[in-house]
Amino acid sequence: MKSNNRRDFIKKSLATAGAFYIVPRHVLGGTGFTAPSEQLTKAIIGVGGMGRNHFEYGGTKLLAVCDVDKSHIKLALDQVGNEVDSYSDYREVLQRPDIDIVHIATPPHWHGIIASDAAKAGKDIWCEKPMTRTIGEGIKLVDTVQRQGRMFRLNTWFRFDSTFYGFGTPVKPIKKVVENDMLGWPIKATVSGITGFNWKFYWSGNPDLKPQKVPSELDYDMWLGPAPYKPYNVERVHAKFRGYWDYDGGGLGDMGQHYLDPVQYILGKDNTSPVSVEVDTGQQHYDAVGSWRRITYTYEDGCQIILDGENKDKDAAFLEGPKGRLYKRMRSDIPNLEKKLASLPDPEPQQTDFIDSVKTRKKFALNEENGHRSCTIINLGKIALRLGRSLKYDPVKQQFIDDEGANRLIDQPMRGPWTI
Repeated sequence: MKSNNRRDFIKKSLATAGAFYIVPRHVLGGTGFTAPSEQLTKAIIGVGGMGRNHFEYGGTKLLAVCDVDKSHIKLALDQVGNEVDSYSDYREVLQRPDIDIVHIATPPHWHGIIASDAAKAGKDIWCEKPMTRTIGEGIKLVDTVQRQGRMFRLNTWFRFDSTFYGFGTPVKPIKKVVENDMLGWPIKATVSGITGFNWKFYWSGNPDLKPQKVPSELDYDMWLGPAPYKPYNVERVHAKFRGYWDYDGGGLGDMGQHYLDPVQYILGKDNTSPVSVEVDTGQQHYDAVGSWRRITYTYEDGCQIILDGENKDKDAAFLEGPKGRLYKRMRSDIPNLEKKLASLPDPEPQQTDFIDSVKTRKKFALNEENGHRSCTIINLGKIALRLGRSLKYDPVKQQFIDDEGANRLIDQPMRGPWTI
């Protein structure tokens, strides 16, 4: 890793502060946003796998990479060249006034902290899914991003681009069907392998981990960060971390926001959350995520989202209302559906270019607000699974109703000195 005057200054600043200290961009001469004529710069925090897929996207220049594993840094620099600076502590990256965008590709238990700190440092944020590991982190992150006036993109795109996993159809025509009341109301959405979604139902953790020696290239204490200390085991870190509650939430945490964010958009629920969640599951382990059978979310108006983990509903439609049903590849029992859709207005346009969003300060299509709401669907399910019981939820107060145990899981303790 390189050493230079900028690096030495940053390290001295951190050491002097004794805690996280940010020099805001405007204090160091920046404006906090980039003129349309300028090239945007970025840093990627977390280059173990997903982060290395995002070194190049149009309109940006990569200046820095950051990871707590030296082997990941080596792989990144082998790919991008040594002219890019490398770091092991994300706080050093945020001190740099020449970086416009921070791309966060760490495990989810770091997303809320790093994104919040990035917003305070005057950076715009591109964050991998799920947006946050808990509901409480999401609430705080929304507030911080908006108070700091930052642009935020959550990296799942199916509400505006490409087709669903295996569904064979993009969202736009489905949104037209629902917006024009062709199915009636309320609507039930079923998410399963049968309806076109490759659900990672069996992504579970190992409940019997034995302590192992920490590899020399990994700063395990920094990898854990805000998570409770538990002895190192290779199953906890890198590609395996999704199987443990402290860092993610199994297949639901890994793929859930990809699947459920478009459903939230289709149903017009971007500004609210379900009022109840019911689970059909075996007893979950306190540490390792286990499999489950079914999760049912219900909104105040009667709309439902069914997660069929076992793919049991062989005749399930993706969307079903009192007037009709819609299946994958736009098959439907609505007569002349394709012809009718052609005569209907398209959904409202969305801002789908994040680089343009940063330059113009126009909110991105999937931002901190609606991203938090679709992530809340995930986190509601995780809490109900861990507790093994149905829950009632107030989407305005963002609290569970008459359930202290569930509310304790909204804001979960962080290991010091980490906080949002």
